[in-house]
Amino acid sequence: MKTPSDKTGIYEKGIRFKCTECGRCCSDGPGLVYVTDTEIADIAEFLGMSQEAFVTDCVRRVAKGKSLRERKNWDCWFLKDGKCRIYSVRPAQCRTWPFWQSNLSSKNDWAATCEACPGIGRGRLFAKEEIDERASHGF
Repeated sequence: MKTPSDKTGIYEKGIRFKCTECGRCCSDGPGLVYVTDTEIADIAEFLGMSQEAFVTDCVRRVAKGKSLRERKNWDCWFLKDGKCRIYSVRPAQCRTWPFWQSNLSSKNDWAATCEACPGIGRGRLFAKEEIDERASHGF
């Protein structure tokens, strides 16, 4: 995957972020949460399920691979009472939030992300290089 660059200047000096585990990025709209076979194995083990049962119950095939299922209201399958039930083994897509290319592509996109996510501006400072690495996952 091509390493992104900060053409907008959004994160040239870094960004402070600490996940507040509010669940906002896991709810309130359609979206795919891509999972790899390794992530499937890790989550299944964490839940005490076989990989086959996990895939049958919790994963769906999509055009670009596999995604976690979502509820009828579009919340992530693993969001319960506003908290992630698999937080410690969540997929890379979840671990790299909010440093997704789609969030960093314009100042307007970043402003909307900041509005939605109370963890932005808190916690430790992520350096530009670390943000580039996280954004290189392509979400």
